[in-house]
Amino acid sequence: MIKTINLKSVAAAVLATAALATAPFALADKPGPGWITIEKAIEKAKSSGYTEIYKIEADDNGYWEGEGRKADSLTYEFRIDGTSGNIVRDQKD
Repeated sequence: MIKTINLKSVAAAVLATAALATAPFALADKPGPGWITIEKAIEKAKSSGYTEIYKIEADDNGYWEGEGRKADSLTYEFRIDGTSGNIVRDQKD
C-alpha cells in the first residue's frame, strides 16, 4: 500500500517545532516588571537627539538597548535603564 504525505501537515509540524525550539530565546529578552514601555524608550532616545531608531530590544540586565542615527548621519548605540528611563550609554557605533 502506498501512503501519501500531506505537505500542509508536514509544513505545519516543521513550523511548530521551529517555534518551540526558539521559544526560550524569545522569552529571555522580555521587559521586566516595572519597566518603561518600548514606546517610552524610543521617545526618550528621540528626545536625546536620535532621528531614526534601527533596533531596540530588552536585554537580560535591565536595559533597553538600541541603535539609531542622529542628525550627523552617524550610527550610535544607546542603553536606557528599563525602570528609570535614564540614558546610561550613548556612543558612536
